[in-house]
Amino acid sequence: MHVDQPGRKDAPVAAAGAGVSFVMPVLNERGYLQRAVQTVLAQDVAGPTELIIALAPSTDGTTELAGELAADDRIVLVDNPEADIPIGLNRAIRAARYPTIVRVDAHSELEPGYTTRALATLDRVRAANVGGVMKADGHTPFQRAVARAYNSPIGLGGGAYHGGTQEGEAESAYLGVMRRDVLEEVGLFDESIRRGEDWELNLRIRRAGYRVWFDPSLAVTYWPRESWTRLVRQFSATGRWRGELVRRYGRGNSVRFFAPPALVLMLALSLVVAALQLSGVLAGWWGVAASIVYLPVIAYALLVIVVALGRGGGTGSRDRLWTLAVLPSMHLAWGAGFLGGVLGGAHDTVDTSRLGSRNTPLP
Repeated sequence: MHVDQPGRKDAPVAAAGAGVSFVMPVLNERGYLQRAVQTVLAQDVAGPTELIIALAPSTDGTTELAGELAADDRIVLVDNPEADIPIGLNRAIRAARYPTIVRVDAHSELEPGYTTRALATLDRVRAANVGGVMKADGHTPFQRAVARAYNSPIGLGGGAYHGGTQEGEAESAYLGVMRRDVLEEVGLFDESIRRGEDWELNLRIRRAGYRVWFDPSLAVTYWPRESWTRLVRQFSATGRWRGELVRRYGRGNSVRFFAPPALVLMLALSLVVAALQLSGVLAGWWGVAASIVYLPVIAYALLVIVVALGRGGGTGSRDRLWTLAVLPSMHLAWGAGFLGGVLGGAHDTVDTSRLGSRNTPLP
């Protein structure tokens, strides 16, 4: 697909006080939903606001809690029986009444003034979508270790919204504050994509000529998955869908997405070489020469250790130990999923970490 001078077209500006619609897809988020909704409703915006919650079939009481929260007349509930995020987002957007759409997540909390600042940035730079920093946080040693990985360039590859400080045009936007007219022009979210739907939408926005903008003054608190198994399932599904997006869009994907699968391949090659050396198949000079494959794996292991033990690795030994486990778990699960997606496609792969949730309420 040809990129038609991305960033050259100005997005429309909404009239002052025209209103803002927040859209939130929800599945099994009882432990997080109330706090997320509170931070949305607390946004001080000139003009009317509404929160459209797209409810997937939950099993943990999320639907009942959402019904209680909807006693506030600013909250509208729509059904999302398929439980897919892009389908839920599109249903919420179609039900929305206002010209600016703010995507929010039940695992995230908006900082005070977030929406007002984002609206000012949208008007100032005439962008179609504006996003800020994902500020991951945690309550337990494991969750803090995951947050540390999210906030580190080593953890998720250095995307702007994982700690960037320079304002400007961006490849994608975390969550996003978007002009509805542009969303409708490009066709809303692609409902065939179950993970990475925001990146793909922003790709189409940029290819339509509009700007996607990163503003580091905007910050959203994000609460990661609470257990190792849920984290691995999440990253495996995300990697699989990134592999699918590579199949669809090829070079439209950033080079940084290829680092985790390269790690998986190097680790696999190292294991093969080690087995051949131990069995005597690779011996003598050939065995010594083949040992070069261990160098990238050793370098990676040292990097993980430095990150885990370094500044910001946590307040206690359990935080640091979990960081040692979390970083390779994220990279290897994502990388293995990516290879599967590139070779075989994502098909019906879903993020099972969202199913059967047992989230506990935040303190």
